[in-house]
Formats: sequence, structure tokens, C-alpha cells
Amino acid sequence: MTTKAAEKAPKKDPWDLPDVSGLVVGVLGGTGDQGRGLAYRLARAGQKVIIGSRAAERAQAAADELGNGVEGADNAECARRSDIVIVAVPWDGHAKTLQGLREELAGKLVIDCVNPLGFDKKGAYALKPEEGSAAEQAAALLPDSRVTAAFHHLSAVLLQNPEVEEIDTDVMVLGESRADTDQVQALAARIPGMRGIYAGRLRNAHQVESLVANLISTNRRYKAHAGLRVTDV
Repeated sequence: MTTKAAEKAPKKDPWDLPDVSGLVVGVLGGTGDQGRGLAYRLARAGQKVIIGSRAAERAQAAADELGNGVEGADNAECARRSDIVIVAVPWDGHAKTLQGLREELAGKLVIDCVNPLGFDKKGAYALKPEEGSAAEQAAALLPDSRVTAAFHHLSAVLLQNPEVEEIDTDVMVLGESRADTDQVQALAARIPGMRGIYAGRLRNAHQVESLVANLISTNRRYKAHAGLRVTDV
């Protein structure tokens, strides 16, 4: 007769992550600084990347500049052709963009990295969307997609600098399904120097998005490109 201890399945190793190297990654907003930087780093790491823009010509021009096999397409085509889609559009166009792509993003793993921020004479400050966060707004607008949140705290300057070999930072990953967050963590780990760290469910996305306002203040004071490292993990 087996004991209860023997019947228990072994705990999953949190660093046992899936192989995502063969997946196509689309970047909506891929002509903006953050989107271009992520597209460049992932493509440089060997990932197949398509960047999207409202105008296919603009996306292709940016793709040609990035090289490394990056392709350009309009947002709808980018979403259709990709297995994983990173949302890196400006906050003021976030809802409209996703509403228009609900069908193309159905069934896709969507990674929202948008930070709702305002700026005034005192600097950057966090905005709180009605849904709670940009990621939760994305989940509400894309009921047939698997929405996660990640890549919020990365310096676009470092991402786009070809002389920087490694990006020394952790990526906070949030989502409702472990299978989905594991894939996002694995994608982050494709970029040398980077780790993906699970940071909770989407209901916790607001404080992760908001922290960008603090990092902007840090960077301005110290003339830096600060990121995050999680200790003891």
C-alpha cells in the first residue's frame, strides 16, 4: 500500500522552463523605442521576430534597420503570424489597438508591457486604469487570449545599444496560468543577462507597471539605466 507521501507528485522545479526558441514573436508597437529594443534583443538571440505597426511600410522600414531576420507587417498581420505577441504600444493607444485586434489575437499568448504613466513638472507618475492596470485592461478586451504582463522595467536605451552584450536585469512576469508565465519567463531568459521571475497574478500588475515611474526618477537623478534584480531567488 502506498503512503500519502509517495502518492504526492514531486514539486515542479521553478527553473524547469519550456523551450520557446522555435516560436514566432510579434511585437505590436515595434517601431517605438521599447518595442524596437525588445524586437532587436530577441532577434539577436535567435528568435523569429515580426514587428507590427499601423502602417506596414513603417514596420518594414524599422525591421530593415534592425536586421537579424526581423520582418515588418501591419498590426493585424503581425498578430496573425505570431505565436506570442508582445504589446508595446503607447498607453493612449492601448485600448483602441487591442479592440481592433481581438480576432487576430484569439488563442494567442499576449504579453502586455505597457506602463500607464503621466508626466508633469514633477516628473513621471503612475495612472490607474479603470480595470486596475494595463494588463487587466488587455485581459478584459481580449477574452479569448491568454494575457500576461512582463518586460516593464527595461531600458530602451540599453536594449537598442548593439555594444551592450548582456542586459543585467530581472523581468517580473505576471499571469493566471503557470504554463503561460513559464513561457514568458523562458522568453525573457533568451536574452543574455536576463531572467524572468514569476511575480503573481494579473491583479498585481498595477504596482509592477507603476514602479516604472520610480525607475524614471532614479535614472534622471543618477544618469543611469536602472533595472531590477530580485535577491535570494
